[in-house]
Amino acid sequence: MNTIFESVFNETTTLGWQQFIICLVGGLLIGAFFSAAYSFRSRFTKGFMMTLFLLPAMVAAVIIMVNGNVGAGVAVAGAFSLVRFRSVPGTAKEISAIFMAMVAGLICGMGYLGYAALFAITVGVCMLIFQASHLGESKKGEKLLRITIPEDLNYTDIFEEDMNKFTTRHELLGVKTCNMGSLFKISYSICMKDVTKEKEFIDSLRCKNGNLEIAIMTGQEGNYEL
Repeated sequence: MNTIFESVFNETTTLGWQQFIICLVGGLLIGAFFSAAYSFRSRFTKGFMMTLFLLPAMVAAVIIMVNGNVGAGVAVAGAFSLVRFRSVPGTAKEISAIFMAMVAGLICGMGYLGYAALFAITVGVCMLIFQASHLGESKKGEKLLRITIPEDLNYTDIFEEDMNKFTTRHELLGVKTCNMGSLFKISYSICMKDVTKEKEFIDSLRCKNGNLEIAIMTGQEGNYEL
């Protein structure tokens, strides 16, 4: 039983294609498990799921090739430092999923398939439990309101009347400038009294912000914006 937690590589012999295939298959199986665990109650894209599926095997292959070769290891480290994800900035959950897949691939690349499987199962089960629970979720009915206003408009209390009329609770989250300082973007956390009056609420706000952009979204959707 203890042999499954030992490296499949024998340091006194050269690398064989059998060990290489075993590590790749192990990485793919772990990647498939991570993909399935991440997809549970989560929004995802096909490209991101493919990344989680293939990343452990790819990292394992790299680690196998540079194992014991200092020069190759330095070269690969330099190559990885040049990689950039040219896409929408990832959420904390996506970054953690990528990092977990890389760690699993690293363990596979060192030949410790038993430890890699144990790591994948432990972390994957923790991910599923956290996804199934309501821990960390925003309060029921809580939404994010973003209002764009001109720079000469005093935002301190101009929207208070509408907020008190249409919301049970509101909180100013932040203010930032945009468009070379000619506009302000204000973010509120709100809870609507009646969700059917959302359009009426927006129309009332438009009359005061000069018909500039207004957005109401869930807290999770708002996390994708900077």
